[in-house]
Amino acid sequence: MSEPKTHTLEVPGGILHYDVREAEAGGAPALLMIGSPMDASGFAALAGHFRDRTVVTYDPRGIGRSERTDGAGESTPEQHADDLHRLITALGGGPVDIFASSGGAVNALVLVARHPEQVRTLVAHEPPAAQALPDREHALAAVADIRRTYERDGFGPAMAKFIAVSSLRGEIPADLADRPAPGPADFGLPTEDDGSRDDVLFRQNLITCTHHEHDFDALRASSTRVVIGVGAESEGEMAHRAGVAVAERLGTAPVTFPSHHGGFLDGDFGMKGDPDAFAVTLRQVLAE
Repeated sequence: MSEPKTHTLEVPGGILHYDVREAEAGGAPALLMIGSPMDASGFAALAGHFRDRTVVTYDPRGIGRSERTDGAGESTPEQHADDLHRLITALGGGPVDIFASSGGAVNALVLVARHPEQVRTLVAHEPPAAQALPDREHALAAVADIRRTYERDGFGPAMAKFIAVSSLRGEIPADLADRPAPGPADFGLPTEDDGSRDDVLFRQNLITCTHHEHDFDALRASSTRVVIGVGAESEGEMAHRAGVAVAERLGTAPVTFPSHHGGFLDGDFGMKGDPDAFAVTLRQVLAE
């Protein structure tokens, strides 16, 4: 695999930056690795395990190096999916394989529902598709409370609630927002509000991502092979449960990947996973 070469792509309302690592050999389709709000840097360890594939990573609109030019406060899964459609077109039109994590998995599912001809296999790892949960009303309310906390108190208190909700195992209690919340100091987060309200998770993507209602009819009818992945260590957490629920709606069984929600990460992001073992499972899934 060559060193990544950075390119830019102008899309409606933004300018995307993406990186292409050309394969040393082999004729397999290009492999996109995408997240949200994670940018391209989060996939460096995983990409290194696929030197026989051309690997493409990118920064979603408004994240990392990718600029937003529309002045909008939020980005929707539909916008992200359209960006991915345009990116794949710029790469030659596909079909490509996609590994998508978290919010990136939500965006990739929207892409497949709209442009299945561009994707051969999608591996969607733990999409936080709260609308698919049996306790959807409580889950959506908990997410909305995180957003209100961000608007009222800033990043630290909101991130403390986000960590507590995302790591909670089991169904979301109806009165969760009324219970005492952990403080930011409990997680080593900033306790002072700096007044900014432009965080890419809380301001731009949190509500639109988790509240999106997927077109399961289109996904089931799609020519794309859709595989839902869940983490071996994250069972019971909201994103894991949502992945199981999405797989059930698709009539498939989820594939268990090593480690947790960020199992493909190395130690550079504070959530060390097991990228070596994760890559083995991903390679097996893509080869099936």
